[in-house]
Amino acid sequence: MRTPAGFECPHFYGDYHRGRDHEECRLLEASQPPQAWVASLCETCPVPGILRANACKTMHLNAEVTRSVFDLFQRRVQISAFCEKTARVVDQPEIGCGECHPLPPIFKVKE
Repeated sequence: MRTPAGFECPHFYGDYHRGRDHEECRLLEASQPPQAWVASLCETCPVPGILRANACKTMHLNAEVTRSVFDLFQRRVQISAFCEKTARVVDQPEIGCGECHPLPPIFKVKE
């Protein structure tokens, strides 16, 4: 579904049927503890970009709302990722763990 910032995100849900105006981020609701969501978080959320770059089915994203040290008034979504296939934390969610989807031989450096 399209977020208020204009990106497609599978974790965003908006119910506008018959005059309703209910919006939520299900990724933030599923985090432990559940995080409060506001529409301005979608503007800087990295999840739509991560999912456009990497659509791995075994990688699970965890979201947390944080504040920057330099800008105490701006809240941002910080993402951590975990791969169930390799059972390890993914450092760069845009790229993935490196085990699930190896690069084709055409992209490897020849020695």
